[in-house]
Amino acid sequence: MSAAPERPVKHSLTLRGHRTSVSLEGEFWRAFRDIAAAQGKTINALAIEVDEARQTDIGLASAIRVFVLTHFQSAARG
Repeated sequence: MSAAPERPVKHSLTLRGHRTSVSLEGEFWRAFRDIAAAQGKTINALAIEVDEARQTDIGLASAIRVFVLTHFQSAARG
């Protein structure tokens, strides 16, 4: 059985000169930072990409969670 998820933590991001706050569980923040580092990007740059790709009715935090999940699902498939 896995450990209980951490409580969401709010971090500020800058997207195209605009500051916004995003609340994610610590596990998602670590995974998002790891993906950004592996791609040679800052978390702000990666967040901009996620923001531009998301549907307008989906919040940025949810879009980041789905992005992280999809990234690791793709990696697991090879």
